[in-house]
Amino acid sequence: MTYQGRVRNGVVVLDGKVRLPEGVAVEVVLSEPTPSAAPGEAIPTLYERLKEVVGAVKGLPPDFARNHDYYIHGCPGKWRVRLPIHLP
Repeated sequence: MTYQGRVRNGVVVLDGKVRLPEGVAVEVVLSEPTPSAAPGEAIPTLYERLKEVVGAVKGLPPDFARNHDYYIHGCPGKWRVRLPIHLP
């Protein structure tokens, strides 16, 4: 199970009303801080950070972004657009 929290006065304080049994063993993994820019530098945009993977998957339907739940999970597509089928 994963819990989140912060260190306050040298003690890990978990978010919410989490109560762990006294003496239970825990493992603390430090979260990576959000990348920040040096003074005078701009913080990279989401596109700049993800541009290596943008468009990496080929052959997706043109409405995949809008109807990804339909294509991935089979959920009804609220915005499903029927595309014309061209038969030879």
